[in-house]
Amino acid sequence: MAQVLCQLPKTYDENLIVGLDTSDDAAVYKINDDLAIIQTLDFFTPVVDDPYTFGQIAAANSLSDVYAMGGEPKLAMNIVCFPNCLSPDVLTEILKGGHDKVKESGAVLVGGHTVEDDEPKYGLSVTGFVHPNKVLTNGDAKPNDLLVLTKPIGTGIINTAIKGGLAAQNHYDEAVKVMTTLNKFAIEAGNKVGINGCTDITGFGLLGHGLELAEASSVTLKINHKDIPLIEGALEYAQMGLVPAGAYSNEVYIGDKVKISSDIPREIVDVLYDPQTSGGLLMSVPEDKVDKLLEELKNTPTSFGVIGKVLDKEDKYLIIE
Repeated sequence: MAQVLCQLPKTYDENLIVGLDTSDDAAVYKINDDLAIIQTLDFFTPVVDDPYTFGQIAAANSLSDVYAMGGEPKLAMNIVCFPNCLSPDVLTEILKGGHDKVKESGAVLVGGHTVEDDEPKYGLSVTGFVHPNKVLTNGDAKPNDLLVLTKPIGTGIINTAIKGGLAAQNHYDEAVKVMTTLNKFAIEAGNKVGINGCTDITGFGLLGHGLELAEASSVTLKINHKDIPLIEGALEYAQMGLVPAGAYSNEVYIGDKVKISSDIPREIVDVLYDPQTSGGLLMSVPEDKVDKLLEELKNTPTSFGVIGKVLDKEDKYLIIE
């Protein structure tokens, strides 16, 4: 999709703060000196069987883009594709899950649009607010910043195990907890402390979105794989070969910009490229603010950690040790 978008004519507007140029998580448009709106849209096919849980996950994933820009969601609209062979009760549960997650975010759900399709798909278009001077982007990471990841990774692999009927209940429960947790709590901590760059970790995986942060900021990210929080079971399922095709697509697409130590096991590499659903935030944080941020993040319901450091630009954008 990025390859397609980059071929479109550039749109210039003096009030457009963030557009297509940096592969950021959402667009930001300045309304006045005190207010800018954030606009985003996302939807996808079910990753779990329970429709209510799917609705929650899809909504949390859509809302995440607003948080990644440092903003607060205000309005949301449903985007629904649904087959007529399924009971309307299934759709009702999906929409209830989405509604409840939007309500938790503090935003207002104001309608949406539905089309008939062969496979269910659900998500949101979300509008958020942010002060024009407090917009977070993936282009502001600074050398010597530390990298903080606010959720564990491995949801793509766990979801593959779920679809294969091989996921243990505790691994399923942890993955659902991660995917349904709003990044609201993490960005509130980040905004309180003061961070530089930010992006959320979704379909391009930790390394794909890390690369976007590095490229947009013209820096190199050095990541210690041992410090990355993982969902329990992710490495075990990766060893079994339960790795989604998207992980290999991510590796093919960005692998030449990444330097991975030769002694890192293959299953860990798979997790690093694993496409995430409703993943956490990757924050670039001034070193003197990291301890305060970690203290604030103790209130979040998922695991988190300092996973690396921002360096001056080197030959590769990402170095994994």
